[in-house]
Amino acid sequence: MSTRFLSPALTRTFLPGRASGPSPAPVLLAALAALAVLPVSAQSQLPDMGRRSTVYAPRAAAATSQPLATAAALEVMQQGGNAIDGAVAAAAVLNVVEPHMTGMGGDAFSIVWWAETGELFGIDASGRSGSGMTVEALWARGRERIRGAEAVTVPGAVSGWSALVERFGKLTLAEVLAPAIRIAQDGFPVTPVIARQWGGVSEMLARDEGARATYLVDGERAPRAGEWAANPDLARTFQRIADEGPGVLYGGSLGRELVDGLEALGGFLTLEDLAAHEVRWVEPLSTDFRGYTVWELPPAGQGIAALEMLAILEPFDLAGMGHNSPDYLHHLIEAKKLAFADLHRYVSDAETMEIDPMSLLNPAYVDARRALIDPAVAADRVGPGRAVTDSETIYLSVADADGNMVSFINSVYSSFGSGIVIPGLGFALQNRGAGFTMEDGHPNQVAPRKRPFHTIIPGFVTRDGEPVMAFGVMGGSMQPQGHTQLLLNMLIFGMDPQEAVDAARFRHLSGRRVAIERVSDEVAAELEARGHEIADWTRTDFGGAQVILRLARGWAAASEPRKDGHAAGN
Repeated sequence: MSTRFLSPALTRTFLPGRASGPSPAPVLLAALAALAVLPVSAQSQLPDMGRRSTVYAPRAAAATSQPLATAAALEVMQQGGNAIDGAVAAAAVLNVVEPHMTGMGGDAFSIVWWAETGELFGIDASGRSGSGMTVEALWARGRERIRGAEAVTVPGAVSGWSALVERFGKLTLAEVLAPAIRIAQDGFPVTPVIARQWGGVSEMLARDEGARATYLVDGERAPRAGEWAANPDLARTFQRIADEGPGVLYGGSLGRELVDGLEALGGFLTLEDLAAHEVRWVEPLSTDFRGYTVWELPPAGQGIAALEMLAILEPFDLAGMGHNSPDYLHHLIEAKKLAFADLHRYVSDAETMEIDPMSLLNPAYVDARRALIDPAVAADRVGPGRAVTDSETIYLSVADADGNMVSFINSVYSSFGSGIVIPGLGFALQNRGAGFTMEDGHPNQVAPRKRPFHTIIPGFVTRDGEPVMAFGVMGGSMQPQGHTQLLLNMLIFGMDPQEAVDAARFRHLSGRRVAIERVSDEVAAELEARGHEIADWTRTDFGGAQVILRLARGWAAASEPRKDGHAAGN
């Protein structure tokens, strides 16, 4: 068995030392400094005893979904690294401590604010399908949907980690991977939310030899909260990357082991597919909203849906409706339906899209979509407009004393991705190929060496060309609607970062079905009168958010109470 599990015990704590480096970033507009301390309605707050406070930090900050990852980001920055180094260090640690959500077997995306030049940079480190993946091959196997080894696409995360560190980092990739290697080798106590989610897929893990040996105690069950876990196989794999560079995966000996293991299971990837992989540096897309500019990455991701939702909602008196009132929720839900109808019709690999994604933000087009919202009646099935011309993920934010900010997301798609671990490698392979459609003629139809439709999206906000906030909300289709709700909490209702993260969310599911956290009987009844079908919110995942807000001096950070999240700074 490759993974070690021990009885509950204390973990190593990373204690930040004295901060070093240049003085804090330049002062922003006074309005931005005030943003984090504006009052908020009591209805959006959790009871005081169960509520976190926003973390305020003078120099550097990190917000991730697990405390050890946050500690790793701060540790690396204190060792001379910057926010980019810290973000990659945190992502690698999350592969160890939150393996069902993320890892080197998945893809990664990031938006970087580079303070030295005052620019935003976007990186798409997503992989393509195998050269043997065709509709004909799948039909010949009797498949109606793509799953298991067949759904494994090139894992792009390591290429993204390496590219970010090489272009922007101060440390080497080996130095940045050091905390993850140490924790994977020495072990850690599993946190409660992660333990519960891990346990929910133990039967699936037991079906794969490598997954069973790597992730189940004695090959039988998931580790419990507080139980010690280690992954020496992953430590060795990370060390190979640290020693030999990412090429060991993309065409080298590690890639050969991966491909040979998948071939035995019916996968489509070849060593040539891995060797041909490249990251894409992309220009983020944006829309203006109430004096701010909101940025998302371009397709094949779903960030355009968050921008379209905001554009549709721009003219409405959202503050006058009241936070999470029936009117407010109704308009947001209906805007989501419209944006997602367009998303599912038009978005695919950028190379095969039939339209310019910015055409979905054309003012005339947005006006026409907005006009379809009936303030009194919930729409059922919404079709896409005529265009002009499961979900397992981690999201993290990191900022440093130089003013650099990173919005970063990494995912293996489903819980533990494909559920496949090549024996001895220590990480789960994603199942992003499940994001393709078999529909003939659709721009997202499965094809060889093609990027599938992608769900994971980092977000960023600027104002008058200055950085305001790195933010994200993980969780499949929850992401665009979560981005929108989080932004409105802060930009319309003046919530500070933690209040905005804590506030109750809705998640539109399908048709007229919607789940709403902590919804009152009165609000539910009024929404039902408009035709909404209220689902059991206690059985719904509302995603996980992290936020870092730039202050006039220093940072304000928040993390997700629905996860084992942790925000900290120094």
